[in-house]
Amino acid sequence: MEALMTRLLPNVDWAEIGYASLDTLYMLGGTMPFTILFGLPLGVLLFLIGPRQMFEQKALYSVVALVVNVLRSIPFVILLILMIPLTVMITGTSLGVVGAIPPLVVGATPFFARLVETALREVDRGIIEATQAMGANTRQIIFNALLPEALPGILAAITVTVITLVSYTAMSGLIGGGGLGDLAVRYGYQRYQTDVMFVTVALLVVLVQVLQTVGDKLVVHFSRK
Repeated sequence: MEALMTRLLPNVDWAEIGYASLDTLYMLGGTMPFTILFGLPLGVLLFLIGPRQMFEQKALYSVVALVVNVLRSIPFVILLILMIPLTVMITGTSLGVVGAIPPLVVGATPFFARLVETALREVDRGIIEATQAMGANTRQIIFNALLPEALPGILAAITVTVITLVSYTAMSGLIGGGGLGDLAVRYGYQRYQTDVMFVTVALLVVLVQVLQTVGDKLVVHFSRK
């Protein structure tokens, strides 16, 4: 079996593949908490000040929405390059796993915020009005009504975002971001080692399938509550 694998995949260093896979997981693990930390409040803000909502502020909503849309419209590969000076200022390097996290966060946060806003809009307005009628303040409305009711949608948003981040981590390999994307670029593309490219793509596909399955199960579980 080992001889067959060597013959079919002569250029694949499985130890290096393992380290690259861990780097990809580290990038996801290091990025997603910050994405949720920044994106969730931003999504709630967009919802609260949006059209026909509790704290409608057309001017403020237009400004915040414009910033979010501008960040979302920048292709991630270009964002990686644009953020190199800021990334170096924050982390001391623009390379490797650490250097990839700031642009990943900036790229994913507005995307996640919009998904959160959409999930909150799906909440029945009657629930919000009933909570207000009971004398709840803004904080209680958000944490006791809005977020619990929107939880399945928010979990679905997290799933979509983390899967998007998988593709972003692969693109970060173009500037030495590490992970499976870096291997695909350095060996699969620059050195024409198609077997390495095949293995890295296969692992990324498996990772996406696992994340999607887990996310779907969480959404179904909390939708029953």
